Amino acid sequence: MTTDTGSTVPRRQLGRYLRQLREEARMTVKAAADALEWSTPKMWRIETGATSMRSLDVEAMCRLYTASPEITEALMGLAKETKARGWWHSYGDAIPEWFELYVGLEAGASRLRKYEPLLIPGLLQTKAYATQVYEIGRPDMTAEEVDRGVAVRLGRQALLTRTMPRAPQVDIMLDEAVLRRGVDAEQLNHVVTVSRQPNVSVRVLPFGVGLHRAGLANGAFTILDFDGGSEPSIIYSDGLTGALYLDKPAEVAAYGDVWSAIEKKALSEAQSRKLIASVAGE
Repeated sequence: MTTDTGSTVPRRQLGRYLRQLREEARMTVKAAADALEWSTPKMWRIETGATSMRSLDVEAMCRLYTASPEITEALMGLAKETKARGWWHSYGDAIPEWFELYVGLEAGASRLRKYEPLLIPGLLQTKAYATQVYEIGRPDMTAEEVDRGVAVRLGRQALLTRTMPRAPQVDIMLDEAVLRRGVDAEQLNHVVTVSRQPNVSVRVLPFGVGLHRAGLANGAFTILDFDGGSEPSIIYSDGLTGALYLDKPAEVAAYGDVWSAIEKKALSEAQSRKLIASVAGE
């Protein structure tokens, strides 16, 4: 299993720079698309980092926006990086298009902060638990499709122990309900084991804390941070048929406030491991 981060972060970086150039040129998306003889949806995919880019297309955009030769050369170089493919691409349609973007971002992040009120997060799942999640959540899938989906989920876990690039810091907050809904002892003990890794923190919000801000928010969410400001922090939240990606400063700050609030109510790492082990023993 390779540990490359694919092209997701370079694509988003390039899209953001091109959007800035367009806005500085005081051009609308439609006006730019018309001038380049492209469709508006294509412009949207480029500016949101949803597609790779050819250097020639980047050059055409920079010329339209009257970018300097230095900026044009730099962005054309960045376009080449958008062609890189992450290991997950080999699984094809086992990953929905809207989740493929997240897998790339997850692989490129330096820190992940996850709140989960219902399920053991994918990065901590055993093969048996992941299979159960797929079988119940996606009853339309064939056994082969389930196996491929589970393989992707388990493959993502390699980032917890990778050395190049350095493994991200992963902080996970679990509602106590997660520990008591269809989870066997093997899965709970696995969570305890992984939580002992130096870059992994698992904490539990016990029933005793009552209502909390994350519980009043919109379900599970992940905050992704990136080294050196290479990419703005992103909020990810998914559902049955799609996902929400938020990166406006006010949106990131709002979720950061929620995270800070639940940090104050959660059990410590040691207390959390003790509770998880106790539930496993039951």
